[in-house]
Amino acid sequence: MPPPVREEENLLPKEPLDLPREPVEIPSYAEHGYESQSYPQTHAQVKTLLSWKAPGRPFKKRGRQYYLTTLLIMALVEVILFLFAQYLLMLVVLSLVFVSFALSSVPPHDFQYRISTEGITIEDHYYLWQELYDFYFRDRLGIKVLHLSTKAFLPGELTVTLGDLTEEQVKEAILPYLPYREVVRQSFMEKSAEWLSRNFPLEGK
Repeated sequence: MPPPVREEENLLPKEPLDLPREPVEIPSYAEHGYESQSYPQTHAQVKTLLSWKAPGRPFKKRGRQYYLTTLLIMALVEVILFLFAQYLLMLVVLSLVFVSFALSSVPPHDFQYRISTEGITIEDHYYLWQELYDFYFRDRLGIKVLHLSTKAFLPGELTVTLGDLTEEQVKEAILPYLPYREVVRQSFMEKSAEWLSRNFPLEGK
């Protein structure tokens, strides 16, 4: 049986390993032939490519004939729907005509547009190039309109009026970031609206 250990012996180091070690000097990179390099942080600046003001949507001032013809067509459609007891559709037609009159009589206010190296700004809404898919141009009411497709389901597409800018100026600014869609197929609704406006114009040219 080992002899009991006294309390004083517990306070003394039992082996030399308990003694504090001497500090070890870590060799510098210069001794191994390495040189410390400092890499400056470069921050790319956002550069404005184009900036302009234009109406928020295409607008064409309508004459008296447009409103009279629209009211006559609406009255005829309302009578047909009333005979078939389609009261809900009657309200829908009335609402559509009201919205059409409002858009045709109230001119839109000007929006501030800006195209930069990071994206496009429409008033206080900012879209990065990574959020957009492609772009193309169309004529609406005789006005050139830029269409930008978004990758997200909403809003799906952005419409930008060019104002005093030309199509080539805008295309040159956007092409480094987005592909250009040269041919765009019209939907059934667009084809129908174009056929109606061509064969049954609401006002004279």
